Amino acid sequence: MGLRKFKPTTPGQRHKVALTFEDITTSKPEKSLLVKKKRSGGRNDTGKMTIENIGGGHKKRYRIIDFKRNKFNIPAKVASIEYDPNRTANIALLNYADGEKRYIISPEGLKVGNEVLSGPKSPINVGNTLPIANLPLGTVIHNIELKPGQGAILVRSAGSYAQLMARDGKYATIKLASGEIRRILVTCLATIGTVSNAQHQLQISGKAGRSRWKGRRPNVRATVKNPVDHPMGGGEGKHSGGLPRNKNGVPAKGFKTRDKKKASNKYIIERRKKK
Repeated sequence: MGLRKFKPTTPGQRHKVALTFEDITTSKPEKSLLVKKKRSGGRNDTGKMTIENIGGGHKKRYRIIDFKRNKFNIPAKVASIEYDPNRTANIALLNYADGEKRYIISPEGLKVGNEVLSGPKSPINVGNTLPIANLPLGTVIHNIELKPGQGAILVRSAGSYAQLMARDGKYATIKLASGEIRRILVTCLATIGTVSNAQHQLQISGKAGRSRWKGRRPNVRATVKNPVDHPMGGGEGKHSGGLPRNKNGVPAKGFKTRDKKKASNKYIIERRKKK
């Protein structure tokens, strides 16, 4: 998708950069794949606000996405490429040969009318899903499972991708976009290609109201709060606030919160690169 800059006819339009949506082929979703999406407004089951800066926003309905791709050896045609308000990537509606309809994360380059297939013997084409054991080394992939049959967990956001580096026994080595290199079982499924809508990160909203449409309320700095509300609050006059930490007192900026004994540590060969 391309980008569109606006003329500064209003203060909100001055710096706005929006997507052109030329890849989107329909504005109406498939009704049978929609479910209601409840909003919490940052409140827990007792009505107490436990998360700040959440509330309001435009109504959305959740699109049921097929992350498992478990309809093996049944060809499907791409009926439409659609916008999804619940994620940064576009989604594609598939019409299977047996009559079923499903949504998938749309990869870059997938077009209406293309045929996609899932299964060990699928051809090496964009949008096809295969076990990692059946993919050639060096393939760019997305929608990767961590446990066989679990459904895709990794590499699902707009423009993201991973690369299959090596295979050794029952494990494959995968390099993620963050720079992390980790081992994954070769029986896990992955989809060929890069996730669509890579231009997403180049958007500029232009005004504060756009955040409110997304359900994001204004953020108050910690140092201007009272001590009852935040560890960095209080004090006479302007204060630096001391060491930066979150509302629960956990240090921010570089403090590692990952469990040193976490079971999956043994699968991570190299941690992500620091930016």
